[in-house]
Amino acid sequence: MTPIVEAPPKRPPRVVRTNGRVPPPPPRTGGGDGPDRDPTPGRPLLDNVVLATVFVIGGEIMLFAGLVFSFWVVRLAAPVWPPPLQPRLPVGVTAVNTVVLLLSSAAMIAAGRARTRGDGRAFVSHLGLTAALGGLFLAVQGYEWLRLVRFGLTVASGAYGTTFYTLIGAHAAHVVAALAWLGLTLTLAARGRFAGPRAAAATACALYWHFVVALWPILYVSVYLL
Repeated sequence: MTPIVEAPPKRPPRVVRTNGRVPPPPPRTGGGDGPDRDPTPGRPLLDNVVLATVFVIGGEIMLFAGLVFSFWVVRLAAPVWPPPLQPRLPVGVTAVNTVVLLLSSAAMIAAGRARTRGDGRAFVSHLGLTAALGGLFLAVQGYEWLRLVRFGLTVASGAYGTTFYTLIGAHAAHVVAALAWLGLTLTLAARGRFAGPRAAAATACALYWHFVVALWPILYVSVYLL
């Protein structure tokens, strides 16, 4: 008979000491039923403030879509548009003002590029130019509204005035909010707050500003031209 040879007992793995210290455990790989079954969470693709701004913009898009749709319902139901004896909207001046607002978006793009290459002075100056162009847009709009009111176009003058001031006024309110955010960003940028490679608050401000600018040509074509 062949004798049965028992296998030697397994020895526990020997811990190799380096310079008298125990090496750290291997990194977690995930899987299994232990406490390290979930992998280490990765870095999010978007910062929280940028992601929140995206959600806000989504809600604003739905808001203005409803306002524009309501405007077209009222307009298509009217036999004559604009109604008789109502002042005509300043198409030419508003066209130039539209160019001013589009230039503010170009200035914001230049500000973002300056921040990316680490030019803090150019970043601050382009932010200031963006705010100045946005303020000029609001000033021209306010002046034209005052003229329209003197010519008899008010909120109480019928559907024509109500829809105009509701839709265009809602956009003006958003420009005011964007300017306030831009002013805060400009103040912090002047103090060197966004000198690092990551500046989520500045990115979110630029994103919202571009949204407000991109929204205006749609309103201008719908209300002033068509």
